[in-house]
Amino acid sequence: MLTFRVEKLVPGGYGLARTERGVVLVKGALPGELVRGEPKRKKGALFLEAPEILEAHPGRYPEPLPPSADLPLAYEAQPPLKEALVGDALERVAQPGAPLAPTRPSPRPLAYRTAAQYARHPLGGLAYRLPESHELHRLEKDPLLAEPLAWAFDVLKLWPLPVEEVALRGSLLEDKVLLGLVGGVPEALKRPAKALVQEGFAGVVWAEPSPKGRFRGRVTPLAGERTLLEAFGPLKATVSVESFSQVNPLAAGALLEEARTLVFGGRRALELYAGSGLFSLLLSPRYEEVVAVEISKEAVRRGEMDRKRLGAENVRFLRMDARKAEALGAFDLVVVDPPRAGLPPEVRAYLLRARPREILYVSCDPATWARDVGALVQGGYRLAFARPYDFFPFTHHVEVLSLLRL
Repeated sequence: MLTFRVEKLVPGGYGLARTERGVVLVKGALPGELVRGEPKRKKGALFLEAPEILEAHPGRYPEPLPPSADLPLAYEAQPPLKEALVGDALERVAQPGAPLAPTRPSPRPLAYRTAAQYARHPLGGLAYRLPESHELHRLEKDPLLAEPLAWAFDVLKLWPLPVEEVALRGSLLEDKVLLGLVGGVPEALKRPAKALVQEGFAGVVWAEPSPKGRFRGRVTPLAGERTLLEAFGPLKATVSVESFSQVNPLAAGALLEEARTLVFGGRRALELYAGSGLFSLLLSPRYEEVVAVEISKEAVRRGEMDRKRLGAENVRFLRMDARKAEALGAFDLVVVDPPRAGLPPEVRAYLLRARPREILYVSCDPATWARDVGALVQGGYRLAFARPYDFFPFTHHVEVLSLLRL
């Protein structure tokens, strides 16, 4: 059994401590806390998953939080920690260039999430599925949920639906929520779906469980609306329960507002990993032609809906793999917002060959972002701007808005 003090927060939401046995990564521990436990070795490192906290951080958050909230700290202390995460990652792999701008905090520290997914608990109610173990942690409430979802959570706790999971997507703009039912038999769920719409849900879809991930299998509308309209800063865009959109629209809107001020404008712009094309639609007045590349059919469908509604005639959506961007030629600006794995080698190689004047890089993982920035800086770019954004209060996750220029 070891007793030691946690030194700092590191990527993955772990507290790092240096002990006589070596470096230990501690789940749920905050910098400065004195903890005790028996670390276990896995994947070549020492981990302590359930520490006994002997001396708590003075700012440790006193109220119950869901297991997904792995940073139980008073909110005012969270943005500096996230800024340090981004700064440390950048210094390890690249010349920082422009100084890191201060973290932009979330407009709401609680009640910010407009999307969530829960398992049905065998004893009734909703539960959080713990990572790796898939153990179910039953929840009475989730303080991270925005108002429409908090209402939906309370309703669904009382409905004995024969499904594996439920997914929620809400809109602060419309004060509505969509429901996805995962698993079960769709024919048997049509009547409950209509009743749920009468209860107040905007729409209900059924999704086939898939080992490939959330909503990767068949999706069938059961009742009500399929999409909602949400405000992301200067844009109003469609959202759906079955495809990705930012879960904190107020924070995402602030990022979009700042992104618009950073770029020069020009003739051609390209957005890779475009989703429904928020950046393409946002920047379309600054460029003669904008190409949005996205592999998800459903996201492209929503992007086309928004393009027509907004009259953005110079925006063109292409459903294709971002790794094939080489075929699209040269652009003045390339916007990239990749998944946590960052840019694949093919995309980094394309950027260094095509050499757009500007690269607007939005990231949800500081480590892979810093790796990619390092490669681009070695290839002749300079980091002109970088700012962390807090889209996920009470978790270790942090977004980064950055601009690279030749």
